[in-house]
Amino acid sequence: MCYPARSVGTSERESTMAQELNFKQELTGFFGQPASENPTQAMIEAAYRHHDLFWRYLTIEVAPEGLADAVRGARAMGFRGFNLTIPHKVSVIQHLDGLGESASLMEAVNCVVRRGDALVGENTDGKGFVKSLSETTDPSGKNVVILGAGGAARAIAVELALAGVPKIRIVNRSEQRGRELVDLLNDRVPAEAEFVLWEGDYRVPEDAEVVVNATSIGLYPDVDARIPLNVDSLQSHMVVCDVIPNPLTTRLVRDAESNGCRVIDGLGMLVNQGVVAIEYWTGVDPETGPMRKALEDIFGAP
Repeated sequence: MCYPARSVGTSERESTMAQELNFKQELTGFFGQPASENPTQAMIEAAYRHHDLFWRYLTIEVAPEGLADAVRGARAMGFRGFNLTIPHKVSVIQHLDGLGESASLMEAVNCVVRRGDALVGENTDGKGFVKSLSETTDPSGKNVVILGAGGAARAIAVELALAGVPKIRIVNRSEQRGRELVDLLNDRVPAEAEFVLWEGDYRVPEDAEVVVNATSIGLYPDVDARIPLNVDSLQSHMVVCDVIPNPLTTRLVRDAESNGCRVIDGLGMLVNQGVVAIEYWTGVDPETGPMRKALEDIFGAP
């Protein structure tokens, strides 16, 4: 009995096609409440597209009472990681398998990474800031003033200390909250921290080399809000940073530029947070250009 000759070429092509066909995307995301105004998806997925990664980043509304179920769901569905914001940064810790160094020091998590079967909590807030600052100046050895003592201030202060900053002044209107942050820094990181009660217009000391606004003053829609700061005390040798991403050019940034300071806007920190998260999840070091452009398209280019 004769059998038709097998076409080796066709079989090999079919085998290759079968191997290439893959409709399963790797999942990452954002858990928060509210979630609808968070722009991270646009930035992260721009990086995924640019680097030809078959990944998705989902923006998911998660109420506090649903957090445990959300984390269990992420485990079950094989999420490679996810970001968190208020009100989950502290409460998520009890649902995780471990913490990275920064998250442990801050006792707060904004990024969860799957490592093997474990979900590990990290904090990219301060890492993103330091990465952004390092593009302008080496933070090591610099004296820093941080305006505010909330979550952003805590993350930035811890990472700056780990990056070699020897002295950090925390300027805050609430003495209790400010001293709590100063005590944490003096107890846990290799930097000298000092508390300054914020009364009236704060005058930045001449020995300050980096000034950081870690408050929400000036955030959209209250774009003309004025930080109680003696603008004349901002000197040209200082690097002035604002963590606010919207608007791109805040009142503080404009004032600092007019005084000859080098400035860093809030998009730098936000983009570099995304860079660190993507590195954790994918192992890829993403280019920042497509990520920043995606946010500029949303907020309006300067």
